[in-house]
Amino acid sequence: MGLCVNDTVAIIAQEKVDREVAMPRLEDLSELQRKNILFFPCLESDTAPFTPMKKELSRSKVALVTSAGLHLRDDAPFGPGDTSFRVIPSGTKASEILQSHSSIGFDHTAFYRDINVTFPVDRLQELVARGVIGSVSENYYSYMGAERDPKDFIEKTGPEVASLMIDEGVDVVFITPT
Repeated sequence: MGLCVNDTVAIIAQEKVDREVAMPRLEDLSELQRKNILFFPCLESDTAPFTPMKKELSRSKVALVTSAGLHLRDDAPFGPGDTSFRVIPSGTKASEILQSHSSIGFDHTAFYRDINVTFPVDRLQELVARGVIGSVSENYYSYMGAERDPKDFIEKTGPEVASLMIDEGVDVVFITPT
């Protein structure tokens, strides 16, 4: 019996505490960095529709979308201001997936120890095996997070990925942050 995602996250968090590694605190940042974070424009949407499930989860195809800046070893890495996406076939080995996400205070350690912390591919396969979900999609999708302007995501790459998932027959999307 493997660890669940919450157990894995708790272990990683404790390891960080044990090593005395912490995210930067606001008071430790320069005034410019502090103001930049405090006044970061946050998108609020009052028009996002609730979409009820059309079939049981146990018969649904689930896709994984992340903002963790993941890509295949042969893909171009994400860069600052990059609103493009990368396709990651669901059968890809963890050793072939890299993370090029960058942000102030960002620590890649947990991802490199266990991809499931950010990209729970093994957990999804376990849910399929247990009959909790019907299947996983043929492809997963990754974006670079920490982008200031969501316009391209909303108007271009978001609809493009949505169309690809519709073509694959995806019923449910599991979205993970960095």
